[in-house]
Amino acid sequence: MSESQSEEFKAIRSPNLVDQVADHLTEAIIVGRFTPGERLSEVGLARSLGVSRAPIREAARLLESRGLLVSQPRRGFFVRALDAGELEDIFDLRLCLERHAMEHLAHACSAETLLALHRQVEVLCQAAASGSESRRIEEDLAFHRMMIAAVGNRRLLKGFDDLAHELRLCITLITKTHEDPDTIADCHHLLLDALASGEPARSREAIDYHIGVARDYVVRSVGESRQKSLAY
Repeated sequence: MSESQSEEFKAIRSPNLVDQVADHLTEAIIVGRFTPGERLSEVGLARSLGVSRAPIREAARLLESRGLLVSQPRRGFFVRALDAGELEDIFDLRLCLERHAMEHLAHACSAETLLALHRQVEVLCQAAASGSESRRIEEDLAFHRMMIAAVGNRRLLKGFDDLAHELRLCITLITKTHEDPDTIADCHHLLLDALASGEPARSREAIDYHIGVARDYVVRSVGESRQKSLAY
C-alpha cells in the first residue's frame, strides 16, 4: 500500500464512517467521476476506500434518500439521472423558496447581511478561479443558504437544505453559465443590488431571472442530450 493510499485508509476509518463515505460519493458524483445512470460497484468502492461493503451500502441508502442515487432490486444503486420534468420541479420549488426570501429581505435586509453576502460572492469567485468544481458548487449553495437563513424562518431554511442535495446534481449541469468568475460575480451582484434597493418587485424580478437562466439552460441541455441518445 502506498503512502497516499495509507493516508486515505486512515481518514476513512475515523468516526462517522458512513457520513464520510457519503461525502466521498457525493463529491465523486458532483465532479463527474460517476455519471448519470452509472451503477456503483459496492465491491470496487469497498476496496478503493478500505472499508467493508456495509458502510458503502448504508451511505448509498443515505444518498438515495437525498435524491442523488436510485436503487433497483437485485441490481444495486445507480447515479440518479434527472429528466426535464424533474429538473423543472426542482427549480420551481427553489424559485418559490428564494423568491419568498428575496421579497422578505427587500423590506428588511440589514447592512451586516448585505456585507456578509458580498463577502460570500468573493469566496465563490475564488472557488471558481481555483478550478474546483465541488468547491464552487458548495460556495454557490452557501450564498443562497445565507440569503434564506437571513429571513429567520427555520422551516424555510430546512426546505432549502432538503432541496440542496438535488440542487447539487442540477448545478453540475450549469458549467457553461457559471464557470467564469466575472460572470459569477456579475449575476450575484445583481441580486445584491436588488436587495439594497429595498424594492420587493425588483428583488423578485432579479431572483426570477437568476434562477430562470440556470433552469432554462439545464432543461434545454438535458433535452438535447436525450434527443442525441435516442438518435443513436
